[in-house]
Amino acid sequence: MSFLEQYGEAVREQLEWILRTQAEPIRQAAARVADTVAGGGVVFTFGTGHSHCIAEDVVYRAGGLVPVDAILEPSLTGNQDVTKSEYLERLEGFGRIILEHRRVRPGDLLIVISNSGRNAAPIEVAMEARARGIPVVAITALPYSRAVTSRHSSGRKLYEVADIVIDTGTRLGDATVRLEGLDQPVGPTSGIAGMFVVHAVMGTAAELLLSRGITPPVWESGNLDGASERNARHMDRYWGRIRIW
Repeated sequence: MSFLEQYGEAVREQLEWILRTQAEPIRQAAARVADTVAGGGVVFTFGTGHSHCIAEDVVYRAGGLVPVDAILEPSLTGNQDVTKSEYLERLEGFGRIILEHRRVRPGDLLIVISNSGRNAAPIEVAMEARARGIPVVAITALPYSRAVTSRHSSGRKLYEVADIVIDTGTRLGDATVRLEGLDQPVGPTSGIAGMFVVHAVMGTAAELLLSRGITPPVWESGNLDGASERNARHMDRYWGRIRIW
């Protein structure tokens, strides 16, 4: 098969595996999101390296819930210097500072995304949040995480310090397809799987809110006529807690 066919098959199989095996933790996470929104809190997302793309994709997103904000620390995202972020995400002490700066508080929820779940920053952010009474949902890859050692002094990995764990099933090393003549596999799937999971959580939360008789606040695409004015009403309501404004 061609790379395109093999990669498409790998992605399809992984998403089908998530649907078969992770429906319950997705529903549990969605219930926490629904509780947070109904209670007037904010759902914060956090990820380092490429995982920050997943954290950011649910913020100010057409079809997404309004009170959702990503904790984006530039030195950890790789937007400015990807090799530097690889080192800094292993630095202990950063997580506590990040949470203090963003003023995450009880009544909020934190979703931490880390494919390997081994680096200090996501582990520490999760540990600090739980110490402050903030529940933590982890989106991680258990096959990957269980095969590597922790880079945090506690010896623990992200899935061991979260309240709810959603497993993307991403394989060790992430890349999925081997091409003849190339030793290193190509075609990573962690980003696709993580995006699917995080949006599945948010959409299921909206469904749960409706079942409780609550109309969930949802963004519209700014490219639809009149949407900017309707979105502005959400901004007015949530202005005080959301970073992007």
